[in-house]
Amino acid sequence: MGVSKDSKDHRGPQARAEFGPQPNSDVPPSVTREASKSFAGFVRRRGMQQFLRRSVGRGFLSLMLAGSALITAMSLPYFDFETLPPFVIEKLPMRLEALWLGALRVHVAAAALAFPLCLALMTRALQRRTVWHRWLGRAAGSLVLFVLVPSGMVLSFDAKGGRLVTAGFLLSAGIIAWAMVSGVQAARRRDLITHARGMRHVVGQMSVAVISRALIVGLDALGVNPDVAYVVALWGPVLASAAVVEVMSRRPVARNRSSVQIMERIRREISPSALVLRVRAFIAPLARLGR
Repeated sequence: MGVSKDSKDHRGPQARAEFGPQPNSDVPPSVTREASKSFAGFVRRRGMQQFLRRSVGRGFLSLMLAGSALITAMSLPYFDFETLPPFVIEKLPMRLEALWLGALRVHVAAAALAFPLCLALMTRALQRRTVWHRWLGRAAGSLVLFVLVPSGMVLSFDAKGGRLVTAGFLLSAGIIAWAMVSGVQAARRRDLITHARGMRHVVGQMSVAVISRALIVGLDALGVNPDVAYVVALWGPVLASAAVVEVMSRRPVARNRSSVQIMERIRREISPSALVLRVRAFIAPLARLGR
């Protein structure tokens, strides 16, 4: 029995020397459990946020696509060259009538093509197909910059609602042109974050056509003065869409900063001794097999 005791005492320090210092047994296991719960809760919250964000995005794209189709269907009488729709007759007589009518038809046709195309370019399915996304993006950009924006600027000077509405249309057109140019330049630099910001501004301003019409219907049902309704229905969506896009563009930076802070907190909560316990629990069986 004495020999066995001596040999056990002799092997004890050798085993401790091979495996290094023993971990501190005073570290409570609740620290590791709490840190694991914090990380699991963080993952669940991130998953729910991504689900809600995608659902809202898909709902917005679907509503805008339906609104665009409805506006296009209601605008088909503009292409009847034998009769004029009531909307056009209300504006007569006007300066440069032929130019205005031509700009109206060109603008409606360009919007019927460009807006659904821009909505499709915002989807993940098309963004994953880089070749299709690139060429369709070039077509949409050319259509917006060289057809939609110029014709819309011509129409804005005779818009119902006076100079305030004209200024709102010109501001929206300027945002679209600036965002499209900056977005294309960013794509050529491979700056996808700036490119996405610019394209969101383009889609946001083009969605004003749908949202403002819905607001006009609602304000008319409430009995609001038409002149006031046109100003509110235009300037509200123009400014709101620009603000929403800027908030969305800054959110990834704040989200990344929040993620770093959470991971840093988890790192502080998990002590070095707890980490050593986990590593040694994994390595010890492998060391025994090696013997």
